[in-house]
Amino acid sequence: MDRGCERGPRTEVNALGLREERRLGRRRLIVSADDFGLSPGVNRGIVEAHEKGILTNASLMVNGAAFAEAVELARAYPRLGVGLHLVLLQGRATLPPKEVPDLVDDRGEFPHRPVATGMRYFFLKGLRSQLEREIRAQLEKFLATGLSLSHVDGHLNIHMHPTVLDILVRLAPEYGIRALRLPREPLGITLRASLWQWWRKLAEALTFRALVAHARPKLEAAGLRSPDYMFGLHQSGRMTEEYLAAIFRRLPPGTTEVYTHASFVDEEALRWRPRHYDCEGELRALTSPRLRVLLEGAGIELISYAQLAA
Repeated sequence: MDRGCERGPRTEVNALGLREERRLGRRRLIVSADDFGLSPGVNRGIVEAHEKGILTNASLMVNGAAFAEAVELARAYPRLGVGLHLVLLQGRATLPPKEVPDLVDDRGEFPHRPVATGMRYFFLKGLRSQLEREIRAQLEKFLATGLSLSHVDGHLNIHMHPTVLDILVRLAPEYGIRALRLPREPLGITLRASLWQWWRKLAEALTFRALVAHARPKLEAAGLRSPDYMFGLHQSGRMTEEYLAAIFRRLPPGTTEVYTHASFVDEEALRWRPRHYDCEGELRALTSPRLRVLLEGAGIELISYAQLAA
């Protein structure tokens, strides 16, 4: 079955639409949560943030401990956009260890050190065939659910790694990938909203500015869509109500994604997530009536990735 789609004319129309949105000052917002399928607590929090709050999208971990439950919940809430949360570190692989022996340990788990793992993926060219097999396996497992693939992003933004990005762009027509998260976070707005660990934010901004500059022309050439801006990278795990209110008041024209880790906390989530993450605080923020009123008063339209890529 051909999973691809003809994107030439649509890409040109969409590009014109984005420019028109920015010219007219129109503001659209995707509110997403990562790690759908990680645990029952994560799943329950995502559904509550969607049903009672402003969450429009979730990113599915196909090898999470609560993957099957997440798929059933996604079917029960068809307005919730669902994308693939690609995991190539700090998580489990789809393929057995014997098929990707240089990527995982004997338990089938990827390494936990992001920088060292990223260096290996870049410099050890012999790993690229194994990376492609694992990426294909995760895409196949997602598509086997029958859910519509709204977009692809990555755990710890691993989809932005140059080696991984090149594979995803090449596989996009085959698997019907039409949008990717692009971590283009306006640093000035973030720092005005919160100076928490500003030195780390500056370092991250420099790194991801280079990654975005590398990725954007590749996505545009392939006809892949992405939001104009994104928030969540620099304030990960601390997307509080006050922080989000400050962001929403300064939201630039165009389409912006805000991604969170909103959830209830359970043992499986604690195993994988940093201890400083206030996941339940993020859930309270997304279900805050104050934020919904703020968005409505500012004329900011809530959308999902599916509407972005349409």
